Amino acid sequence: MPLIDVSLARGRSPEQLRALIDALHNAAETTVDAAPENITVIIREVDHEHWARNNVTIAERNGAASASTAASANAGQE
Repeated sequence: MPLIDVSLARGRSPEQLRALIDALHNAAETTVDAAPENITVIIREVDHEHWARNNVTIAERNGAASASTAASANAGQE
């Protein structure tokens, strides 16, 4: 009875999440010969403010990248 638990940063479309569930389900069927009715897939979406690596959240990284892009665009206008 495979239980596949995946955490992702929030932001994927419903179609992307559905495709991921399908791919994980199929992988469990084919690689460990699991019966389809016994496979459980859980997708946990985590807010960007709640996911950090190297003590920087995704939201902070995205904010820094946006600020850098804006600064570059402004420098090009001078």
